[in-house]
Amino acid sequence: MGKSKTTKFKRPHFNAVGLPVNAVKEVAAEEEHGDDDGDDCPAAELLEKLESPSADVRELACASISKVVQQSQTIPGLLQRDAVRRLGPMLLDRSLAVRETAAGALRNLSACGGQEVCEDMVKRDVMTPLTALLRECCAGFDGAAVQMKDQKNHVDDVANEAVNLLWNLCESSNQAVSLFNKSGLLDVVVQCLERHPHNVELATSAAHCLHTVTEDNPELLCSINCAVHGALESVLLSKQPSMAHALLRTLASGTLWNMKGSLPAARQAQTLAAVLANLSQCLDVEASELIPQLRQAEEARFHASSGTEEQVKRELTAAEEMDDDDEGGAQRQNGKAGDDFSDLLPREKEELREAAALLTAQQTSLEIIVNMCCSDDPSDDEWEESSSSDESEITADGFSNLVSPPCLSAEVHGALINHNIPQKVLKKTQFPGQEAMDVCRQTPYWGSLIKKMRRVQSRALTCLHSILSSLDADSLGGAAALQEAALHLSSLVFGQAEIPRDEEFLEAVISAMRSLLQMTASKNIPQVISVQQLMSLSEVAARSHVVSVRVNAVAILGITGSTLAKERGSAETLQMIGNALLQVATKDADLVVNGEALDALFDVFADGDEAETAAQNIQLLPALKTLQPVFKAKLRKAGRDACSPQQLCVLNNVKVNLRRFVGYLETLVKK
Repeated sequence: MGKSKTTKFKRPHFNAVGLPVNAVKEVAAEEEHGDDDGDDCPAAELLEKLESPSADVRELACASISKVVQQSQTIPGLLQRDAVRRLGPMLLDRSLAVRETAAGALRNLSACGGQEVCEDMVKRDVMTPLTALLRECCAGFDGAAVQMKDQKNHVDDVANEAVNLLWNLCESSNQAVSLFNKSGLLDVVVQCLERHPHNVELATSAAHCLHTVTEDNPELLCSINCAVHGALESVLLSKQPSMAHALLRTLASGTLWNMKGSLPAARQAQTLAAVLANLSQCLDVEASELIPQLRQAEEARFHASSGTEEQVKRELTAAEEMDDDDEGGAQRQNGKAGDDFSDLLPREKEELREAAALLTAQQTSLEIIVNMCCSDDPSDDEWEESSSSDESEITADGFSNLVSPPCLSAEVHGALINHNIPQKVLKKTQFPGQEAMDVCRQTPYWGSLIKKMRRVQSRALTCLHSILSSLDADSLGGAAALQEAALHLSSLVFGQAEIPRDEEFLEAVISAMRSLLQMTASKNIPQVISVQQLMSLSEVAARSHVVSVRVNAVAILGITGSTLAKERGSAETLQMIGNALLQVATKDADLVVNGEALDALFDVFADGDEAETAAQNIQLLPALKTLQPVFKAKLRKAGRDACSPQQLCVLNNVKVNLRRFVGYLETLVKK
């Protein structure tokens, strides 16, 4: 139903469990000795210990709660006992260690509890002590600026936990964002960002938070001044080569893009160029090459520093256990598996942290480019752009064929092309290199990187879809480049023993393939993917639980069929496509998919002798006459509850076009 809309990414929820390392050790020690203060301790007893006059007891209670909430079934009991209001004062405890551990406990609660828990935490006024804590931390930065080498900086560590909690809350709660705006927290978080020369971890947490709160937040943009721009640009122009700094620069790039409307007009072009240059540099790094190198460096460091094979083995075993815990934690956060875990890793795991930071930076870079390509459009959750089947667009024979024009600004368009972004995105759609995959499989605690590498590939495919939907064919290199891209996508899908069924990958690759087929069809560029391959892809996609996968599958059949209808001898293939689309239009449980299948049928059988022959052979007219009242009734009964207003508008157009198309087929019968 028109050109598929690009997906606009909301800020990714990357951070994970925030339990300070010293508290982890203390809790683990107690569990090992059978103390009742561990996971089995009732919530009431843990919360009572928060009132203890001993700072050590309060800290341990916070640490225990931090660990307990990782088991999601414990969260309701803690909330019923008003854990948020009882932990809140701990954020301002006279002991910095208690502050840090309390912030970690609340951070875990927000991460493991999901959106509803975050909203409940805001209602229980957690933002008041959190705001006060952040202000005190920032006031203490100057006094903590000079540190002995390797000395723990408690103020920075407390601030890091607090900023991560703030980020979680703002990610999930509009009320938290509103309070962020009203409380003047922007300046506080910017101060944390400005710690980047001394503490890249804290600065990165602050950058994640800024990346979240500046998206779709016009109220905040009004308060952004030159000092904020200057702090972000300082990060963007930093030259440190580490992947941690690359991630920091990427987040600063995304934040500057979010606040582009607040930039002085004279600086917009310069800032955009710097943002795209940074994203381009980030995508230049080959993770499949860097990961084996980092693993070798880690192994060499272990052997150089450990002294014995026994010590190496102990470190690897400990790391493997840590990875098992992290894997579960990531899966419990808002149902999202494979999120960033780099802030969980002990600081001595520097090579693994570097690899994780690179993959997060590349994923974020791709998401920023997607947002650039659809910066002012509604979310893809609202399905399609305006229907190609709008009544004003119907041709005399009932056929509609609108391809939406590119809508990028000249500055963004030029910057994307100048930095070779389309080519770099296409390269990132490749499967992760075998050597990197082997390293991750053979080294257990590196195993979580596999999900992150696959996530980067899926984001690159979604980004390719957005680019194809936003740029013209000539900008992308013309017919030869588009055919080469089609062959590449074909190799991703059909180059293995069977079509990959991973839903995230399938959703991304099929959307990219649809956009590419739309572009090549509109330019009459010969198709290099066979009809048989596309039919087999559609069969797999039809069994997916993801609605957008099924929508794109039938759209691909529609594009393929409408192109084939112009060729002699295609009637038999058109019959196969027509039967497949009728099956979906009739039997798919989702109204949106039904509508897309009908729209595809209109395209395939709109005109031509081959289409007319195929329509007669599959009895298309009586099938649509039977389907017409069923679709109309389904739209009337379920549409308003199941669909957005925009979807309803599109579906109503499909209903009108179905009536017109039936009339068109009836005129063919009378000839």
